Amino acid sequence: MPSVAVKLYSVFFKLILKRRLQNRIQNPNLNDETNSSFGVTSRPEETIVAANPLFTDGVATKDIHIDPSSCLSIRIFLPETCLVLPDSDVDRLRAKRSELESRSFPSNSENGIPRRNSYGSADAYSVSATPSNRRSSYCNGFSTDDLNLKSENGVYRGYSPFTNRCRKLPLMVQFHGGGFVAGSCDSAANDFFCRRIAKMCDVIVVAVGYRLAPENRYPAAFEDGIKVLHWLAKQANLAECGKSLGRSPDSRKSDVQGHIADAFGASLVEPWLAAHGDPSRCVLLGVSCGANIADYVARKSVESAKQLDPVKVVAQVLMYPFFIGNTPTRSEIKLSNSYFFDKSMSILAWKLFLPEEQFNLDHPAANPLITNRGGPPLKRMPPTLTVVAEHDWMRDRAIAYAQELKKVNVDAPVLDYKDCVHEFATLDMLLRTPEAQACAEDIAIWVKKYISLRGHEFSY
Repeated sequence: MPSVAVKLYSVFFKLILKRRLQNRIQNPNLNDETNSSFGVTSRPEETIVAANPLFTDGVATKDIHIDPSSCLSIRIFLPETCLVLPDSDVDRLRAKRSELESRSFPSNSENGIPRRNSYGSADAYSVSATPSNRRSSYCNGFSTDDLNLKSENGVYRGYSPFTNRCRKLPLMVQFHGGGFVAGSCDSAANDFFCRRIAKMCDVIVVAVGYRLAPENRYPAAFEDGIKVLHWLAKQANLAECGKSLGRSPDSRKSDVQGHIADAFGASLVEPWLAAHGDPSRCVLLGVSCGANIADYVARKSVESAKQLDPVKVVAQVLMYPFFIGNTPTRSEIKLSNSYFFDKSMSILAWKLFLPEEQFNLDHPAANPLITNRGGPPLKRMPPTLTVVAEHDWMRDRAIAYAQELKKVNVDAPVLDYKDCVHEFATLDMLLRTPEAQACAEDIAIWVKKYISLRGHEFSY
């Protein structure tokens, strides 16, 4: 059973959340589309963490607003493992070091006079262990100056990629939870979780700040998810155009903003993704209601096929998906008053998310088991990992969806965590628990089967 602290926190959490949901339902201004066309991606009560383009804890972050017609934005989490050089560059660096070491000048044992060369005494070659010339284990001998992390005129410029020393990493597009009405991609809890996933999976995490309800109801959040994939595809294509025109990912230093003209006007290539992103290895990860968005995006990516080139969704991870239906499952009956997100509050969230004329718990966005859901056949879906918790009333429907995928030979394992509650691996209070750590490790093991260029030795 969950600890006493978790039970107490759950009680206060539900009281506060229920009041907020009821206030939004009763606020008529939130239903006025003329006042909410741009939308919102976070709430005032959210604890926000600022982006940090430094590798201070192993991950650099930056925020990008990608849609001028809405508030859709992303936060990129770039792990410092992207700084590892190719083997050829490492060998070249080692050869250079060996050459320098072979030029050392020993003392003359006969007269005790140090050997000299035409440039000065041997003392000139002594190197002190100062922070300026310390080497990062990920940089293969390059200092922070080599990584363009130094200050200029007292203003920090953040990480700027090399032109030809970049390691390509898979992309993981992450959708946060919050019942479609709360949460954000830059909240403290989501920032912590994405940093952990970026390190463990060795991927570039692209956390999506989609539009929240009721300011923007269905299908706004779902459309934002597919917009991000199209934006990633456009970025990859623009980066290729830059290469063909002789531009590098950091060409903005020498060219005016590094713009490349396309059919829609001038577009700026995002340097981190251009230098380090591999869109052909893209994984979707959704948390709670974000899992519903991830599943929708996965289905649309199958339908779009070549239209998303070079982006290819190779797998998806659904963490305790926010599924529901008119016909209750066994867990929906037995655990309807479970911890943090009980069934009654979840129905309120669906009322805020779905348009009034479309409200139905068997809506295709809510119930993946209905026969007329539409979209591609299940056998074309990417491999899907489902994470469920023992004390979560949504568990049975998520497991049933995974079983439907298995019936058509889709790799769809289920990780069932005992004595855990909904959002046990992503809620701010539970992020540092052993279960949350183990969940991230298990996700990394499975994901690496599909993103590793050499394959992976572990499997579920």
